[in-house]
Amino acid sequence: MAKYPIKQSLKNISEIIAKGVTQIDNDLKSRASAYNNLKGNLQNLERKNAGSLLTRSLAEIVKKDDFVLDSEYLVTLLVVVPKLNHNDWIKQYETLAEMVVPRSSNVLSEDQDSYLCNVTLFRKAVDDFRHKARENKFIVRDFQYNEEEMKADKEEMNRLSTDKKKQFGPLVRWLKVNFSEAFIAWIHVKALRVFVESVLRYGLPVNFQAMLLQPNKKTMKKLREVLYELYKHLDSSAAAII
Repeated sequence: MAKYPIKQSLKNISEIIAKGVTQIDNDLKSRASAYNNLKGNLQNLERKNAGSLLTRSLAEIVKKDDFVLDSEYLVTLLVVVPKLNHNDWIKQYETLAEMVVPRSSNVLSEDQDSYLCNVTLFRKAVDDFRHKARENKFIVRDFQYNEEEMKADKEEMNRLSTDKKKQFGPLVRWLKVNFSEAFIAWIHVKALRVFVESVLRYGLPVNFQAMLLQPNKKTMKKLREVLYELYKHLDSSAAAII
């Protein structure tokens, strides 16, 4: 059976077209929303692993050996040190607060503007150290080394990346197929308009043939003039379209 049966009434055909296009539109919104949510979640995770040392996730930079772990008294902090102030850091970090472990700071990473350094001190000195560090333009990052959380974040990123790749191909194929369907529906709407306007213009009984012309841009005006000359005797109002 034809998609748009010619024996149906114009109203029924228009309803069939509208129903089909509405279904395509609803499916598109649903598929696009699912894909964009997936893409957005992945981008959020990727942004956490990009940018400056002041804002990015440090999980991909540090390793277990950079920390003193499972200690009742000691803790390792991560500090972002401006490159211009690195010499000051080397000279001052041991005296920024009491109970800082001497020679415990190392450069773990760097970006264009800063170094990421670790430093080990007693837990009860952390608040004082943070305050003094901030006064000297050294920024202590909030970070706790947790292998399970870091592993879970990495697995989540891999899962999202894999799901995105899996959805992309089928989504593109669906778009190609349904763009064609929507375009066909649009052409049928044009055909309905031509038919209705022809009946309104030339009256009944129907005695005309619809045709599709595809002139190039340069000959458009000439084509309209030729068509007008050929058919102006049928309707005096046709001149209005020129």
